[in-house]
Amino acid sequence: MDPDAVAKAFVEHYYSTFDANRAGLLSLYQEGSMLTFEGQKIQGSQNIVAKLTSLPFQQCKHNITTVDCQPSGSAGGMLVFVSGNLQLAGEQHALKFSQMFHLVSNQGNYYVFNDIFRLNYA
Repeated sequence: MDPDAVAKAFVEHYYSTFDANRAGLLSLYQEGSMLTFEGQKIQGSQNIVAKLTSLPFQQCKHNITTVDCQPSGSAGGMLVFVSGNLQLAGEQHALKFSQMFHLVSNQGNYYVFNDIFRLNYA
């Protein structure tokens, strides 16, 4: 399977789910998964989704600018690096962000093993 196509499909699914129903991201993580959100480390699918659903905004829209990917390891994993803009409801200016995912293949399906998110301040 083409890594660029997998990365593109993953990114579209992840951010459309995040924007519409953050709790729906649960199936993309496992108990060994780790999220670093603005420097805070969170492990486990339930804890990660609890963090994402507790963010201090209800509505948002991710506008993706770039998606880069590389194969990772012999087991078919991949690194996906995303940059873009995050528009919060009621806010005039979008926030710039970067996010890196380490996707691991599990019997042909991918899950997020590592996820690092940062806002980019100018």
